[in-house]
Amino acid sequence: VIIKPTLDMFRIDSIATINFLSGCTVLAMSGYTVTQTLRSGKNNLDLKTGTPLAAGAAIGGVLGKQLFGVVSMRIGTAAGAVQSLCLLVLALITVFYTLNRERVHTYRIVKAWLCLIIGLLLGMLSSFLGIGGGPINLVVLHFFFSMDMKAAAQNSLYIILFSQTASLLSTFAAHSVPGFSWLSLTFMITGGVAGGIIGHAVHRRIDDKVLGKLFTMINAVIMLICVYNMMQYMDV
Repeated sequence: VIIKPTLDMFRIDSIATINFLSGCTVLAMSGYTVTQTLRSGKNNLDLKTGTPLAAGAAIGGVLGKQLFGVVSMRIGTAAGAVQSLCLLVLALITVFYTLNRERVHTYRIVKAWLCLIIGLLLGMLSSFLGIGGGPINLVVLHFFFSMDMKAAAQNSLYIILFSQTASLLSTFAAHSVPGFSWLSLTFMITGGVAGGIIGHAVHRRIDDKVLGKLFTMINAVIMLICVYNMMQYMDV
């Protein structure tokens, strides 16, 4: 959710290429982090809940990719403004929810079919917006499954791994890979994995309150970037 709007801000390439580069980076980062988490044996992954969520996210990832293709075909570069607006609204809701999360009554859903539907919606939304889905996933996992910040973060990466894999595979299957620089992709994936290594180490050393404050600050920055991106795309 940080990579996509930041790349949009610098306008380094087309929307389709930015979505592709962002997706590959997020996939590499989430793949590394989930693998390390499972190997460590000290994880908060709830596979009983997370697996149907991830399966739904995989389906949603493909649908979201197709939906973006339709929107982009109809309105061209203005699709970037639509993405920025949607992300701005979601970031605003996320911040509001996070600041009031102690007063929110949460649920603990266990039915697989409900998990599948929730995962499908998350995957579809993140794929359409070209993001991993982190902040959105955290709110949903807290509200519907009563997960704390750390557990939600780990389960979110598990869901992202499946949704991004499905989204990228659908891109290859449809022969719709946009033009991109291999050098840019290499640097971005390297940076994503390096960030995963650092983030995994920091994650174990900070408590939920600090994580919550950092989470709110990042979302505030993302909202500012989204406003800027909307103005940029509307001027095109």
